[in-house]
Amino acid sequence: MSASDKGLQYFDLSNRWGHGMPQWPSSPKGISVTSHQFHAMHGCQVMEWEGIMHRGTHMDSPIHVTENAPDIDSFEPWRFFGTGVVVSIPKGKWGVVTPDDLENARPKIRENDIVIINTGSHKNLGDNDEYFQYSPGLYKEGAEWLVEKKIKLLGIDVQALDHPLGTKLVDHGPGPTHHHLFKEYKEETGRDVMKDFPHWEPSHKALLAAGIPGIENVGGDIDKITGKRCTFMCYPWRWPGGDGCGIRLVALLDPEQSFTIDTGEDYAGN
Repeated sequence: MSASDKGLQYFDLSNRWGHGMPQWPSSPKGISVTSHQFHAMHGCQVMEWEGIMHRGTHMDSPIHVTENAPDIDSFEPWRFFGTGVVVSIPKGKWGVVTPDDLENARPKIRENDIVIINTGSHKNLGDNDEYFQYSPGLYKEGAEWLVEKKIKLLGIDVQALDHPLGTKLVDHGPGPTHHHLFKEYKEETGRDVMKDFPHWEPSHKALLAAGIPGIENVGGDIDKITGKRCTFMCYPWRWPGGDGCGIRLVALLDPEQSFTIDTGEDYAGN
């Protein structure tokens, strides 16, 4: 956190990005960073990176989950800046963020809000099963509640916009990739995972089809501003065709209420 020249307080809600960062259990290709030029030899630094965009704190676009849908460049810029809330909805292993959780969250979620959900899962971020296989998450009913509320943008501090059991980790899409979860879920709950989570990534599909960007893997300073109404900004690349993009998610507070945004008009005498 730091203060601007007008007393603004900045909070970075992004996780560290780079070589060796934790990655979702999909393709084995992570983020690889190579030095092509460095100061001792070339007098400058030039780095190259290779990997997919769905790593770390990033934003998904509709084309990621639905064919012939809009890309990351199709979101209007107004989606990436505005006021909203960071709400605490603590959940443990395989917990589901429900419509009741969202309705009862404080500060109250309003129409046109940017909504950031803190489940506590960001504390488990790492190359581990707790964060990727056993995390809580949003599912169909919660996502549909947010769409009906007409929010501007959603961010959440878990492994994806969808609950892990609504992904290909179990028998969805090209899955299952984690066969042991069927038995583990049955032993822990006494229920069939595919009956409890019958839909494939319904949160992705509901939110993105409604034009609502979704940010996964929120973290950083999130605990410092949970329970507050803030101003947010988060911008992806201007990338035609892009299915997702890494972003820097920042929240701002203005304790003195002195900051103003310019109108674009010149001032007399200047």
